[in-house]
Amino acid sequence: MSRATEEQDRDPELSALLTRISACRICRDDPAGGPERALPHEPRPVCVASSRAPILIAGQAPGTRVHASGKPFTDASGNRLRDWLGVDETQFYDPDLFAIVPMGFCFPGQDAKGGDLPPRKECAPAWRDQVMAQMPQLKLILVIGQYAHAWHLGSLRQKTLTDTVSNWRSILYANTTPTPVMPLPHPSWRNSGWIRKNPWFEADLLPELKRRVSSLVGG
Repeated sequence: MSRATEEQDRDPELSALLTRISACRICRDDPAGGPERALPHEPRPVCVASSRAPILIAGQAPGTRVHASGKPFTDASGNRLRDWLGVDETQFYDPDLFAIVPMGFCFPGQDAKGGDLPPRKECAPAWRDQVMAQMPQLKLILVIGQYAHAWHLGSLRQKTLTDTVSNWRSILYANTTPTPVMPLPHPSWRNSGWIRKNPWFEADLLPELKRRVSSLVGG
């Protein structure tokens, strides 16, 4: 049974929204900036919304491996993220535990240096408010990377990603949102140097992250 079918069984409204998202072709057929900026490949939206999960992972956009698999975080970044959370693959991909909703649902392509482009600009305005409205049960939102920080944190976002993540305690305990939000860097190998330069991330933030995740999904 697919996740979409599970949601249809339990939440027909969310299931219908996910069906519309899976058929979305805005970035290919009506791109922001005109046809010259159309997505150069067939869209494959990746979105695991859930009406039951206590935790939302708000990431950036699918990479090449996720575009191929159609399943979020099926790459080295996913391995590192699961280690940060203290969960295994079975827990991570259980929609009763985690919703995984990136800022851009489709792989945006790569730049001239082989790096992934930013999330498509069309996606969040078209879909994000609708998806978030269907998940009032959330107890914790994990925002990964600068684009998710910008959308979810608003005025709590600092000038740099380092400043934002280092301010995680103030953000987590702020009363500006109904659901606690915790900012994280992207778990990409490209950020290994950042992690080494900021030892407080592993020493202070990750233990609290694991504690909160464990309290919501089980040890």
